[in-house]
Amino acid sequence: MSKLEKLINELCPDGVEYQELGDVCKISAGGDVPKNRYSKVSTEKLQIPIISNGIGENALYGYTDIAKISSPCITIAARGTIGYCSLWKIPFYPIIRLICAIPNASLDVDFLYYFVQTIRFQVPSSGIPQLTVPMVGKYKVPIPPLPVQQEIVRILDNFTELTAELIAELTARKKQYEYYRSFLLSFKKTKDPSSNDRMVKMVALDEIATMLRGEYITKKSISPGNIPVILGGQEPAYYCHRSNHVGEVIVISRSGAYAGFVSYWDEPIFVTDGFMIETRENIRYLYHYLKNIQDKLHKMKRGGGVPHVRGNEIMKIKVPLPSLDEQTRIAKLLDRFDSLCNDLTSGLPAEIEARRKQYEYYRDKLLTFKEAK
Repeated sequence: MSKLEKLINELCPDGVEYQELGDVCKISAGGDVPKNRYSKVSTEKLQIPIISNGIGENALYGYTDIAKISSPCITIAARGTIGYCSLWKIPFYPIIRLICAIPNASLDVDFLYYFVQTIRFQVPSSGIPQLTVPMVGKYKVPIPPLPVQQEIVRILDNFTELTAELIAELTARKKQYEYYRSFLLSFKKTKDPSSNDRMVKMVALDEIATMLRGEYITKKSISPGNIPVILGGQEPAYYCHRSNHVGEVIVISRSGAYAGFVSYWDEPIFVTDGFMIETRENIRYLYHYLKNIQDKLHKMKRGGGVPHVRGNEIMKIKVPLPSLDEQTRIAKLLDRFDSLCNDLTSGLPAEIEARRKQYEYYRDKLLTFKEAK
């Protein structure tokens, strides 16, 4: 029997009481910071963080010298990212669109933070979608004895720490991948590709590749199916019943916010607002090279309103061309890093996603109690 099971059997064998948040928390809404006591950056006088309804680092709005909340507290986004919950244990100033809940002595603030993550907040279907203090106050929370709450927090903290370690490792691996990609794809320029090691001929992309344009369609004009439609974003826009390319291909988004974005496909796809690049060289080598100059491709965007990249300009990009054997060697090395950093089925992202699902499963299970009569 686990420690948690022993505590529950000893302290609350007949279930726990559920109470409304408004009865066990001091709930308030954020407000406006006086303009003369606000700064976008921290100063010697203004060091209290101003917190908005953003997620993660985007929640930091600026700094003030007013600590509207000084006790450990959870915040709930009232608009925009509705229901998004954060835990604060330092003094801060919440602004509008944020609801704060400070628990009383019967509730551990970390326990409350974990429980509120399980709430599926409902907002009115008419008017502006938003939460209000009275709405939040009506949601019920279980109140097990504090030793039970603290043991649950300990268990869930372990889950979150393990996930944080994986995320940190993924960040480090991505930096390592980018370093080695830049190193492996850096060559000295020469007109004679048979000269010294790491010295290769630079050729225009149109000398080693062909470009095809996508076919214009709309979602209404084509039947649904399981073929990814590549429209211009980083992910398929939707799925249709037919393809206009089969086999390995590099796709470069033509217009929109992600114009110039490079992706690789080795399955039937339908490219609409993009360019398809085929090559007689090692296609994975060419893909890695184009990803290495991703920022340059984005900067090639032209036009106001909806920006776009031009195919003829892309095909004039200079590409280092080592031997086919060297291309294959480089591609294999970078493929290993790419798989570790980006593969959603076997790499670190897959492991992080599995841990998150495991965490959510146990969080919901641990925070579900039999209600006392």
